[in-house]
Amino acid sequence: MRKDSITELLRPSIEDMGCRLWGVEFLSQGRHGLLRVFIDREGGVSVEDCERVSRQVGVLLDVEDPVQGPYTLEVSSPGMDRRLFEAAQYEEYKGAKVKIRLRTNFEGRRNFTGRLAGIEDGDVILQLDEDQIVLPLESVERANVVPEFDDNSR
Repeated sequence: MRKDSITELLRPSIEDMGCRLWGVEFLSQGRHGLLRVFIDREGGVSVEDCERVSRQVGVLLDVEDPVQGPYTLEVSSPGMDRRLFEAAQYEEYKGAKVKIRLRTNFEGRRNFTGRLAGIEDGDVILQLDEDQIVLPLESVERANVVPEFDDNSR
């Protein structure tokens, strides 16, 4: 099972329902897996959106059968601390605070938190205080937006 092939299989159906496929994640839990499908929508995702997409995607997955073995399908919003899956999403969140975990050490570290300065030639540019570092996108294991709240909004 490849996440890319599942993403391409699901994207047209999800877009036809007025939603955006944000990302796909598969977690192996012993003999049983968990397939998470994250959807987004202008104005936010409702429970009804998740239910509708889950029914449609469930039928599509049953017919195409791209996942080996038993699994649970979960459809949800990416949330405020949304994971970034694709290069275009990094560009979309330019200026946001992000937490990045690398597959291997870079300068003795695997975890970085900073401002997303952009993406260029397949590299993530991260602003860490006064320094800017460049991380190859393919070395990123996981990247999440860090929600920030305005203290003056209380």
